[in-house]
Amino acid sequence: MTPGERINQPAIRIVIAEDQALVRRGAALLLSMEPDMEVVCQARNGVEAVELARLLQPDVILMDLHMPLKGGVAATREITRAHPATQVLVLTTLNDDETVFEAVRAGAHAYLLKDADEDELLETIRALRRGESRLTPQIARKVMDQFRRLAPLPQSAPQEDPLQPGDNPKTEPLSDKEEKVLQLIAEGMTNRQIANALFLAEGTVKNYVSRIMEKLHANTRTELAILSRRQARPD
Repeated sequence: MTPGERINQPAIRIVIAEDQALVRRGAALLLSMEPDMEVVCQARNGVEAVELARLLQPDVILMDLHMPLKGGVAATREITRAHPATQVLVLTTLNDDETVFEAVRAGAHAYLLKDADEDELLETIRALRRGESRLTPQIARKVMDQFRRLAPLPQSAPQEDPLQPGDNPKTEPLSDKEEKVLQLIAEGMTNRQIANALFLAEGTVKNYVSRIMEKLHANTRTELAILSRRQARPD
């Protein structure tokens, strides 16, 4: 999307939930300089974040995880359940496996560490506007590792795919192209990057993603990234 196209769209309405005033104000200053973004309010804790989500229904909430009164994971869970149109972007210093996985399970649509580049933060917010989810490769690996620990393949049948149609009649098999798209989603690629890698139109990739979500009964790209480990077939 060109800068001109961004200006012609309504600004992305953002709430920043962060208990450290300096970090909160710095993020607000950065985002307010972008013509396609508007910081509509700031929250000092998870309780305020949930209330602001109810009152303002922003497009995106930048969510810290370690906050007083109500933590970011609990706030994310409440917000995503009550306001599915609001996208939660976790922005935190916490990257231990359990914290990452709990945030994703709570419904976070993207997860960035606070040492991320400014451009990465801005692009992630814009990706959420486009309906994409984002996990950095480092975070995606943690999610995959945690999912394997919680849902290991049966030891008695290591070669069986737990998502084969025979095991679940409601699950349709993926085509070879769909499996490739799913693999690239799990690697953290955007629709545009997948299109370039597979020599497809970006609209075609979006259609593939929609069909994969329908077949695997997933609601977000993050869920697809998790399911990809189970969907993958042995070489």
